[in-house]
Amino acid sequence: MEFSIKQGGPEKLKSGCVVVGVFDGGKLSKAAQVLDKAAKHALSDVIARGDMSGKSASTLLLHKLPGVAAERVLLVGLGQISELNKKTISEILRATFSALNGTPAKDATLFLNDESVGTDTNWVLKQAVFTAADQAFRADGMKSKPSKPATLKHITFAMLDKPAAALKTVLDQAAATANGMALTKELGNLPGNICTPTYLAAKALALGKAHKSIKTTVLEEKDMQKLGMGSLLSVTRGSEQPAKLITMEYSGAAKTQKPIVLVGKGITFDSGGISLKPGAEMDEMKYDMCGAASVLGTLQAIAEMGLKLNVVGVIPTCENLPSGKATKPGDIVTSMSGQTIEILNTDAEGRLILCDALTYSKKFNPDTVIDIATLTGACVIALGHVASGMFANEDKLANELIAAGEQSHDRIWQLPLWEDYQPLLDSNFADMANIGGRAGGTITAACFLARFTKEYRWAHLDIAGTAWLSGKNKGATGRPVPLLTQYLINRTAAK
Repeated sequence: MEFSIKQGGPEKLKSGCVVVGVFDGGKLSKAAQVLDKAAKHALSDVIARGDMSGKSASTLLLHKLPGVAAERVLLVGLGQISELNKKTISEILRATFSALNGTPAKDATLFLNDESVGTDTNWVLKQAVFTAADQAFRADGMKSKPSKPATLKHITFAMLDKPAAALKTVLDQAAATANGMALTKELGNLPGNICTPTYLAAKALALGKAHKSIKTTVLEEKDMQKLGMGSLLSVTRGSEQPAKLITMEYSGAAKTQKPIVLVGKGITFDSGGISLKPGAEMDEMKYDMCGAASVLGTLQAIAEMGLKLNVVGVIPTCENLPSGKATKPGDIVTSMSGQTIEILNTDAEGRLILCDALTYSKKFNPDTVIDIATLTGACVIALGHVASGMFANEDKLANELIAAGEQSHDRIWQLPLWEDYQPLLDSNFADMANIGGRAGGTITAACFLARFTKEYRWAHLDIAGTAWLSGKNKGATGRPVPLLTQYLINRTAAK
Protein backbone atom coordinates (compact mmCIF):
# COMPACT_ATOMS: atom_id res chain seq x y z
CA MET A 1 0.00 0.00 0.00
CA GLU A 2 1.25 3.48 -0.92
CA PHE A 3 0.68 6.69 1.02
CA SER A 4 1.00 10.36 0.09
CA ILE A 5 0.05 13.75 1.47
CA LYS A 6 -1.13 16.87 -0.33
CA GLN A 7 -3.11 20.09 -0.15
CA GLY A 8 -6.34 20.43 -2.07
CA GLY A 9 -10.08 20.90 -2.08
CA PRO A 10 -12.17 17.76 -1.50
CA GLU A 11 -14.36 18.57 -4.49
CA LYS A 12 -11.43 18.85 -6.91
CA LEU A 13 -9.28 15.83 -6.07
CA LYS A 14 -9.86 12.87 -8.37
CA SER A 15 -9.96 9.54 -6.60
CA GLY A 16 -12.02 6.41 -6.14
CA CYS A 17 -13.41 7.85 -2.92
CA VAL A 18 -13.04 11.05 -0.92
CA VAL A 19 -13.58 10.79 2.85
CA VAL A 20 -14.89 13.64 5.00
CA GLY A 21 -16.18 13.82 8.56
CA VAL A 22 -19.53 14.66 10.12
CA PHE A 23 -19.83 15.51 13.81
CA ASP A 24 -22.66 14.41 16.06
CA GLY A 25 -25.92 16.18 15.24
CA GLY A 26 -25.02 16.39 11.56
CA LYS A 27 -22.47 19.20 11.87
CA LEU A 28 -20.15 19.11 8.87
CA SER A 29 -16.37 19.26 9.28
CA LYS A 30 -14.55 21.99 7.36
CA ALA A 31 -13.71 19.69 4.45
CA ALA A 32 -17.29 18.39 4.40
CA GLN A 33 -18.61 21.96 4.25
CA VAL A 34 -16.50 22.68 1.16
CA LEU A 35 -17.70 19.47 -0.44
CA ASP A 36 -21.32 20.21 0.45
CA LYS A 37 -21.17 23.62 -1.19
CA ALA A 38 -19.67 22.17 -4.41
CA ALA A 39 -22.27 19.38 -4.45
CA LYS A 40 -25.17 21.83 -4.17
CA HIS A 41 -25.83 20.88 -0.53
CA ALA A 42 -26.19 17.17 -1.25
CA LEU A 43 -24.57 16.33 2.08
CA SER A 44 -26.89 18.63 3.99
CA ASP A 45 -29.89 16.97 2.29
CA VAL A 46 -28.65 13.49 3.32
CA ILE A 47 -28.25 14.66 6.90
CA ALA A 48 -31.64 16.36 6.91
CA ARG A 49 -33.24 13.08 5.81
CA GLY A 50 -31.64 11.34 8.79
CA ASP A 51 -29.31 9.04 6.84
CA MET A 52 -26.21 10.32 8.67
CA SER A 53 -26.34 11.57 12.24
CA GLY A 54 -22.61 11.91 12.80
CA LYS A 55 -22.54 9.16 15.44
CA SER A 56 -18.95 8.16 16.13
CA ALA A 57 -17.58 5.51 13.73
CA SER A 58 -20.74 5.44 11.59
CA THR A 59 -20.29 5.59 7.80
CA LEU A 60 -22.38 6.39 4.74
CA LEU A 61 -21.24 5.90 1.15
CA LEU A 62 -22.54 8.25 -1.56
CA HIS A 63 -22.04 7.94 -5.33
CA LYS A 64 -21.46 10.45 -8.14
CA LEU A 65 -22.28 13.67 -6.37
CA PRO A 66 -22.63 16.68 -8.67
CA GLY A 67 -19.63 19.00 -8.69
CA VAL A 68 -17.37 16.41 -7.06
CA ALA A 69 -14.43 14.90 -8.98
CA ALA A 70 -14.23 11.71 -6.87
CA GLU A 71 -16.31 8.69 -7.88
CA ARG A 72 -17.59 8.22 -4.34
CA VAL A 73 -17.91 10.19 -1.13
CA LEU A 74 -17.64 8.46 2.23
CA LEU A 75 -19.15 10.30 5.19
CA VAL A 76 -17.64 9.23 8.51
CA GLY A 77 -19.23 10.00 11.87
CA LEU A 78 -16.87 11.77 14.27
CA GLY A 79 -19.22 11.95 17.25
CA GLN A 80 -18.94 14.71 19.85
CA ILE A 81 -15.85 16.92 19.57
CA SER A 82 -15.46 16.80 23.35
CA GLU A 83 -15.41 12.98 23.29
CA LEU A 84 -12.69 12.59 20.67
CA ASN A 85 -9.76 10.72 22.21
CA LYS A 86 -7.26 8.08 21.15
CA LYS A 87 -9.72 5.26 21.67
CA THR A 88 -12.58 6.85 19.70
CA ILE A 89 -10.23 8.03 16.95
CA SER A 90 -8.89 4.49 16.58
CA GLU A 91 -12.47 3.20 16.27
CA ILE A 92 -13.26 5.88 13.67
CA LEU A 93 -10.21 4.94 11.60
CA ARG A 94 -11.05 1.23 11.71
CA ALA A 95 -14.59 1.97 10.57
CA THR A 96 -13.31 4.24 7.81
CA PHE A 97 -10.97 1.71 6.25
CA SER A 98 -13.45 -1.11 6.70
CA ALA A 99 -15.97 0.90 4.67
CA LEU A 100 -13.36 1.79 2.04
CA ASN A 101 -12.30 -1.84 1.68
CA GLY A 102 -15.95 -2.68 1.08
CA THR A 103 -15.86 -0.66 -2.15
CA PRO A 104 -14.05 -1.33 -5.45
CA ALA A 105 -12.03 1.88 -5.02
CA LYS A 106 -8.32 1.44 -5.71
CA ASP A 107 -7.40 4.78 -4.17
CA ALA A 108 -8.92 7.10 -1.61
CA THR A 109 -8.41 10.64 -0.35
CA LEU A 110 -8.90 11.26 3.38
CA PHE A 111 -9.64 14.59 5.03
CA LEU A 112 -9.78 13.05 8.51
CA ASN A 113 -6.24 13.88 9.56
CA ASP A 114 -6.67 17.64 9.97
CA GLU A 115 -8.03 19.52 12.97
CA SER A 116 -11.36 17.73 12.54
CA VAL A 117 -10.07 14.65 14.38
CA GLY A 118 -8.14 15.54 17.48
CA THR A 119 -5.33 18.04 17.83
CA ASP A 120 -2.31 15.79 17.22
CA THR A 121 -2.12 15.48 13.44
CA ASN A 122 1.07 13.39 13.64
CA TRP A 123 -0.62 10.82 15.85
CA VAL A 124 -3.73 10.58 13.68
CA LEU A 125 -1.62 10.25 10.54
CA LYS A 126 0.44 7.40 11.99
CA GLN A 127 -2.60 5.55 13.28
CA ALA A 128 -4.35 5.91 9.93
CA VAL A 129 -1.35 4.34 8.18
CA PHE A 130 -1.16 1.49 10.69
CA THR A 131 -4.90 0.84 10.41
CA ALA A 132 -4.92 0.89 6.61
CA ALA A 133 -1.93 -1.44 6.42
CA ASP A 134 -3.39 -3.79 9.03
CA GLN A 135 -6.65 -4.16 7.13
CA ALA A 136 -4.74 -4.77 3.90
CA PHE A 137 -2.63 -7.51 5.51
CA ARG A 138 -3.46 -11.10 4.54
CA ALA A 139 -2.54 -14.06 6.74
CA ASP A 140 -3.72 -16.83 4.42
CA GLY A 141 -0.66 -17.19 2.20
CA MET A 142 -0.40 -20.91 2.95
CA LYS A 143 -3.97 -21.70 1.91
CA SER A 144 -4.40 -23.51 -1.42
CA LYS A 145 -6.62 -20.62 -2.51
CA PRO A 146 -5.49 -17.42 -0.75
CA SER A 147 -7.94 -14.55 -0.62
CA LYS A 148 -7.55 -11.72 -3.11
CA PRO A 149 -5.26 -8.83 -2.15
CA ALA A 150 -6.93 -5.70 -0.86
CA THR A 151 -8.32 -3.57 -3.69
CA LEU A 152 -7.35 -0.31 -1.98
CA LYS A 153 -3.75 0.41 -3.00
CA HIS A 154 -3.15 4.11 -2.47
CA ILE A 155 -4.17 6.48 0.32
CA THR A 156 -3.80 10.24 0.04
CA PHE A 157 -4.04 12.28 3.22
CA ALA A 158 -5.34 15.64 2.09
CA MET A 159 -5.64 18.98 3.86
CA LEU A 160 -7.38 22.24 3.08
CA ASP A 161 -4.29 24.17 4.21
CA LYS A 162 -0.72 23.50 3.18
CA PRO A 163 0.59 20.57 5.27
CA ALA A 164 3.69 21.16 7.38
CA ALA A 165 6.86 19.85 5.73
CA ALA A 166 7.52 17.61 8.74
CA LEU A 167 4.33 15.65 8.04
CA LYS A 168 5.94 14.06 4.97
CA THR A 169 8.66 12.64 7.21
CA VAL A 170 6.06 11.41 9.70
CA LEU A 171 4.15 9.72 6.88
CA ASP A 172 7.26 8.04 5.44
CA GLN A 173 8.29 6.79 8.88
CA ALA A 174 4.78 5.46 9.56
CA ALA A 175 4.77 3.62 6.22
CA ALA A 176 8.18 2.06 6.97
CA THR A 177 6.93 1.05 10.42
CA ALA A 178 3.84 -0.54 8.85
CA ASN A 179 6.11 -2.52 6.52
CA GLY A 180 8.13 -3.68 9.52
CA MET A 181 4.93 -4.73 11.28
CA ALA A 182 3.89 -6.70 8.21
CA LEU A 183 7.17 -8.65 8.26
CA THR A 184 6.75 -9.30 11.99
CA LYS A 185 3.19 -10.54 11.47
CA GLU A 186 4.18 -12.69 8.51
CA LEU A 187 6.92 -14.42 10.52
CA GLY A 188 4.78 -14.77 13.62
CA ASN A 189 1.91 -16.41 11.74
CA LEU A 190 4.09 -19.03 10.04
CA PRO A 191 3.86 -22.52 11.56
CA GLY A 192 6.75 -24.03 13.46
CA ASN A 193 7.50 -26.56 10.72
CA ILE A 194 8.22 -23.68 8.34
CA CYS A 195 9.57 -20.92 10.58
CA THR A 196 12.45 -22.79 12.20
CA PRO A 197 15.60 -21.20 13.64
CA THR A 198 17.26 -21.85 10.28
CA TYR A 199 14.38 -20.05 8.51
CA LEU A 200 14.70 -17.03 10.81
CA ALA A 201 18.44 -16.94 10.14
CA ALA A 202 17.78 -17.02 6.38
CA LYS A 203 15.33 -14.11 6.74
CA ALA A 204 17.91 -12.11 8.66
CA LEU A 205 20.56 -12.80 6.01
CA ALA A 206 18.10 -11.75 3.29
CA LEU A 207 17.45 -8.52 5.19
CA GLY A 208 21.18 -7.87 5.19
CA LYS A 209 21.35 -8.39 1.43
CA ALA A 210 18.37 -6.11 0.82
CA HIS A 211 19.85 -3.26 2.91
CA LYS A 212 23.53 -2.38 2.67
CA SER A 213 23.28 -0.68 6.04
CA ILE A 214 22.67 -4.05 7.76
CA LYS A 215 25.39 -6.63 8.36
CA THR A 216 24.05 -10.05 9.40
CA THR A 217 26.03 -12.77 11.18
CA VAL A 218 24.78 -16.20 12.22
CA LEU A 219 26.51 -18.25 14.92
CA GLU A 220 26.02 -22.04 15.01
CA GLU A 221 25.77 -24.28 18.08
CA LYS A 222 29.50 -25.07 17.99
CA ASP A 223 30.20 -21.32 18.13
CA MET A 224 27.87 -20.94 21.09
CA GLN A 225 29.58 -23.84 22.85
CA LYS A 226 32.94 -22.09 22.49
CA LEU A 227 31.40 -18.95 23.99
CA GLY A 228 30.12 -20.95 26.97
CA MET A 229 26.40 -20.42 26.28
CA GLY A 230 25.33 -23.39 28.37
CA SER A 231 22.02 -21.79 29.34
CA LEU A 232 20.89 -21.16 25.75
CA LEU A 233 22.07 -24.58 24.56
CA SER A 234 20.21 -26.33 27.39
CA VAL A 235 16.91 -25.28 25.81
CA THR A 236 17.61 -26.67 22.34
CA ARG A 237 18.82 -30.06 23.58
CA GLY A 238 15.55 -31.85 22.89
CA SER A 239 15.13 -30.57 19.34
CA GLU A 240 16.33 -31.87 15.99
CA GLN A 241 16.49 -28.27 14.73
CA PRO A 242 19.85 -26.55 15.30
CA ALA A 243 19.84 -23.38 17.39
CA LYS A 244 21.12 -20.12 15.90
CA LEU A 245 22.39 -16.86 17.35
CA ILE A 246 21.66 -14.11 14.84
CA THR A 247 23.16 -10.62 14.96
CA MET A 248 22.16 -7.77 12.64
CA GLU A 249 24.27 -4.62 12.86
CA TYR A 250 22.58 -1.54 11.39
CA SER A 251 25.05 1.26 10.77
CA GLY A 252 23.34 4.61 10.40
CA ALA A 253 25.79 6.81 12.32
CA ALA A 254 29.51 7.16 12.97
CA LYS A 255 31.29 4.06 14.24
CA THR A 256 32.13 5.91 17.44
CA GLN A 257 28.45 6.17 18.37
CA LYS A 258 27.47 3.43 20.82
CA PRO A 259 24.63 1.24 19.47
CA ILE A 260 21.25 0.46 20.89
CA VAL A 261 20.92 -3.31 21.11
CA LEU A 262 17.56 -5.05 20.64
CA VAL A 263 17.47 -8.64 21.89
CA GLY A 264 14.51 -10.71 20.66
CA LYS A 265 13.40 -14.05 22.07
CA GLY A 266 13.18 -16.52 19.19
CA ILE A 267 11.63 -19.77 20.42
CA THR A 268 10.13 -20.94 17.13
CA PHE A 269 7.99 -23.51 18.94
CA ASP A 270 7.60 -23.96 22.68
CA SER A 271 6.12 -27.22 23.89
CA GLY A 272 7.36 -26.52 27.39
CA GLY A 273 9.95 -29.29 27.07
CA ILE A 274 9.84 -31.95 29.78
CA SER A 275 7.61 -29.56 31.76
CA LEU A 276 5.08 -30.09 28.97
CA LYS A 277 2.37 -27.50 28.38
CA PRO A 278 -1.33 -28.49 28.24
CA GLY A 279 -2.42 -29.48 24.74
CA ALA A 280 -5.16 -26.86 24.45
CA GLU A 281 -4.01 -23.88 22.38
CA MET A 282 -0.44 -25.21 22.24
CA ASP A 283 -0.51 -24.37 18.53
CA GLU A 284 -0.20 -20.73 19.58
CA MET A 285 3.30 -21.44 20.85
CA LYS A 286 4.49 -20.83 17.31
CA TYR A 287 4.16 -17.19 18.39
CA ASP A 288 6.91 -17.61 20.99
CA MET A 289 9.33 -16.09 18.48
CA CYS A 290 7.44 -12.82 18.15
CA GLY A 291 10.15 -10.99 20.08
CA ALA A 292 12.64 -12.09 17.42
CA ALA A 293 10.18 -11.20 14.67
CA SER A 294 9.73 -7.71 16.13
CA VAL A 295 13.49 -7.15 16.05
CA LEU A 296 13.59 -8.15 12.37
CA GLY A 297 10.63 -5.89 11.63
CA THR A 298 12.18 -2.97 13.49
CA LEU A 299 15.54 -3.34 11.74
CA GLN A 300 13.79 -3.41 8.37
CA ALA A 301 11.77 -0.30 9.27
CA ILE A 302 14.73 1.80 10.40
CA ALA A 303 16.74 0.70 7.36
CA GLU A 304 13.92 1.96 5.13
CA MET A 305 13.87 5.21 7.09
CA GLY A 306 17.64 5.55 6.97
CA LEU A 307 17.75 6.55 10.66
CA LYS A 308 21.00 8.21 11.72
CA LEU A 309 21.61 5.77 14.54
CA ASN A 310 23.53 2.55 15.21
CA VAL A 311 21.33 -0.39 16.18
CA VAL A 312 22.19 -4.05 16.73
CA GLY A 313 19.64 -6.85 16.68
CA VAL A 314 20.54 -9.99 18.64
CA ILE A 315 18.27 -13.01 18.22
CA PRO A 316 18.81 -16.26 20.13
CA THR A 317 16.56 -18.80 18.41
CA CYS A 318 15.77 -22.48 18.94
CA GLU A 319 12.91 -24.91 19.66
CA ASN A 320 11.91 -26.19 23.10
CA LEU A 321 10.85 -29.82 22.74
CA PRO A 322 10.86 -32.96 24.93
CA SER A 323 13.04 -35.95 24.02
CA GLY A 324 15.52 -38.34 25.58
CA LYS A 325 18.17 -35.63 25.21
CA ALA A 326 16.06 -32.79 26.60
CA THR A 327 16.99 -30.83 29.71
CA LYS A 328 15.22 -32.14 32.83
CA PRO A 329 13.78 -30.27 35.81
CA GLY A 330 16.52 -30.12 38.42
CA ASP A 331 19.35 -29.92 35.90
CA ILE A 332 21.99 -27.25 36.52
CA VAL A 333 23.64 -25.36 33.67
CA THR A 334 26.33 -22.70 33.42
CA SER A 335 25.49 -19.51 31.57
CA MET A 336 27.90 -17.48 29.43
CA SER A 337 28.30 -15.10 32.37
CA GLY A 338 29.63 -17.95 34.52
CA GLN A 339 26.56 -17.92 36.78
CA THR A 340 24.93 -21.30 37.36
CA ILE A 341 21.19 -21.90 36.99
CA GLU A 342 19.03 -24.64 38.46
CA ILE A 343 16.28 -25.33 35.94
CA LEU A 344 13.22 -26.08 38.04
CA ASN A 345 10.83 -25.71 35.11
CA THR A 346 11.87 -26.29 31.49
CA ASP A 347 8.90 -24.19 30.33
CA ALA A 348 10.63 -21.10 31.74
CA GLU A 349 13.00 -21.34 28.79
CA GLY A 350 12.81 -17.84 27.31
CA ARG A 351 14.89 -16.36 30.11
CA LEU A 352 17.45 -19.14 29.62
CA ILE A 353 18.18 -18.14 26.02
CA LEU A 354 17.87 -14.42 26.73
CA CYS A 355 20.37 -14.38 29.59
CA ASP A 356 23.19 -15.65 27.35
CA ALA A 357 22.15 -13.26 24.56
CA LEU A 358 22.19 -10.38 27.06
CA THR A 359 25.68 -11.34 28.19
CA TYR A 360 26.76 -11.59 24.54
CA SER A 361 25.36 -8.08 23.91
CA LYS A 362 28.11 -6.57 26.07
CA LYS A 363 30.57 -7.12 23.22
CA PHE A 364 28.90 -4.29 21.28
CA ASN A 365 29.66 -1.75 24.03
CA PRO A 366 26.00 -0.70 24.00
CA ASP A 367 24.43 2.60 24.89
CA THR A 368 21.20 0.78 25.77
CA VAL A 369 19.93 -2.80 25.62
CA ILE A 370 16.23 -3.65 25.27
CA ASP A 371 15.03 -7.23 25.22
CA ILE A 372 11.66 -8.16 23.78
CA ALA A 373 10.03 -11.46 24.71
CA THR A 374 6.75 -13.34 24.92
CA LEU A 375 8.02 -14.30 28.35
CA THR A 376 5.29 -14.99 30.91
CA GLY A 377 1.64 -15.95 31.02
CA ALA A 378 1.58 -14.02 34.27
CA CYS A 379 1.96 -10.79 32.28
CA VAL A 380 -1.23 -11.63 30.37
CA ILE A 381 -3.06 -12.10 33.66
CA ALA A 382 -1.69 -8.81 35.02
CA LEU A 383 -2.17 -6.54 31.99
CA GLY A 384 -4.44 -8.42 29.59
CA HIS A 385 -3.96 -7.78 25.88
CA VAL A 386 -3.79 -3.98 25.94
CA ALA A 387 -0.41 -3.04 27.40
CA SER A 388 2.95 -4.79 27.28
CA GLY A 389 4.85 -5.13 30.54
CA MET A 390 8.03 -3.11 30.95
CA PHE A 391 10.93 -3.19 33.40
CA ALA A 392 14.00 -0.99 33.39
CA ASN A 393 17.09 -0.46 35.52
CA GLU A 394 17.01 3.29 34.85
CA ASP A 395 14.06 5.67 35.23
CA LYS A 396 15.12 7.85 32.29
CA LEU A 397 15.02 4.86 29.94
CA ALA A 398 11.67 3.76 31.33
CA ASN A 399 10.19 7.22 30.76
CA GLU A 400 11.57 7.35 27.20
CA LEU A 401 9.91 4.04 26.38
CA ILE A 402 6.61 5.03 27.99
CA ALA A 403 6.57 8.26 25.94
CA ALA A 404 7.30 6.32 22.72
CA GLY A 405 4.45 3.96 23.56
CA GLU A 406 2.02 6.84 23.93
CA GLN A 407 3.20 8.43 20.67
CA SER A 408 2.77 5.18 18.75
CA HIS A 409 -0.31 3.93 20.65
CA ASP A 410 1.71 0.77 21.34
CA ARG A 411 1.49 1.22 25.07
CA ILE A 412 3.46 -0.29 27.94
CA TRP A 413 3.12 -0.35 31.71
CA GLN A 414 6.07 -0.26 34.07
CA LEU A 415 6.30 -2.95 36.74
CA PRO A 416 8.70 -2.97 39.72
CA LEU A 417 12.21 -4.38 39.52
CA TRP A 418 12.87 -4.18 43.26
CA GLU A 419 15.60 -6.15 44.98
CA ASP A 420 12.93 -7.42 47.40
CA TYR A 421 11.89 -9.97 44.75
CA GLN A 422 15.38 -11.36 44.10
CA PRO A 423 15.38 -13.88 47.03
CA LEU A 424 12.50 -15.71 45.32
CA LEU A 425 15.08 -16.97 42.80
CA ASP A 426 17.37 -18.45 45.45
CA SER A 427 18.53 -22.03 44.92
CA ASN A 428 20.15 -24.46 47.36
CA PHE A 429 22.29 -25.93 44.59
CA ALA A 430 23.10 -23.18 42.06
CA ASP A 431 23.56 -19.43 41.90
CA MET A 432 19.87 -19.07 41.06
CA ALA A 433 16.74 -20.95 40.03
CA ASN A 434 15.04 -20.18 36.73
CA ILE A 435 11.63 -19.61 38.37
CA GLY A 436 10.49 -17.91 41.55
CA GLY A 437 7.09 -19.49 42.12
CA ARG A 438 3.59 -18.40 41.07
CA ALA A 439 3.53 -15.09 42.91
CA GLY A 440 4.80 -12.19 40.81
CA GLY A 441 5.85 -14.45 37.96
CA THR A 442 6.36 -11.62 35.49
CA ILE A 443 8.47 -9.72 38.01
CA THR A 444 10.69 -12.63 39.02
CA ALA A 445 11.31 -13.40 35.33
CA ALA A 446 12.55 -9.83 34.88
CA CYS A 447 14.59 -10.08 38.09
CA PHE A 448 16.27 -13.18 36.64
CA LEU A 449 17.27 -11.24 33.51
CA ALA A 450 18.42 -8.28 35.61
CA ARG A 451 21.22 -10.45 37.00
CA PHE A 452 22.80 -10.46 33.53
CA THR A 453 22.39 -6.76 32.71
CA LYS A 454 24.22 -4.91 35.48
CA GLU A 455 26.88 -3.45 33.20
CA TYR A 456 24.60 -1.35 30.97
CA ARG A 457 21.26 0.43 30.99
CA TRP A 458 18.58 -2.07 30.14
CA ALA A 459 14.86 -2.52 29.68
CA HIS A 460 12.78 -5.66 29.32
CA LEU A 461 9.49 -5.79 27.40
CA ASP A 462 7.15 -8.70 28.15
CA ILE A 463 4.85 -8.91 25.11
CA ALA A 464 3.12 -12.20 25.95
CA GLY A 465 -0.26 -10.48 26.00
CA THR A 466 0.18 -8.18 23.01
CA ALA A 467 2.19 -10.03 20.34
CA TRP A 468 -0.78 -11.99 18.99
CA LEU A 469 -4.55 -12.35 19.16
CA SER A 470 -6.45 -15.57 19.86
CA GLY A 471 -9.89 -16.73 18.82
CA LYS A 472 -11.69 -15.70 15.66
CA ASN A 473 -9.13 -12.98 14.87
CA LYS A 474 -6.12 -15.17 15.65
CA GLY A 475 -2.89 -13.74 14.30
CA ALA A 476 0.26 -11.81 15.11
CA THR A 477 -0.26 -8.10 15.81
CA GLY A 478 3.14 -6.70 14.78
CA ARG A 479 3.65 -5.21 18.24
CA PRO A 480 5.90 -3.80 19.61
CA VAL A 481 7.41 -2.62 16.30
CA PRO A 482 5.60 0.77 16.53
CA LEU A 483 6.95 1.31 20.06
CA LEU A 484 10.51 0.32 19.17
CA THR A 485 10.68 2.35 15.97
CA GLN A 486 9.24 5.42 17.71
CA TYR A 487 11.79 5.06 20.51
CA LEU A 488 14.60 4.89 17.94
CA ILE A 489 13.18 7.87 16.01
CA ASN A 490 13.09 9.85 19.26
CA ARG A 491 16.67 8.87 20.09
CA THR A 492 17.78 10.00 16.64
CA ALA A 493 16.03 13.34 17.07
CA ALA A 494 17.60 13.81 20.50
CA LYS A 495 21.08 13.31 19.07
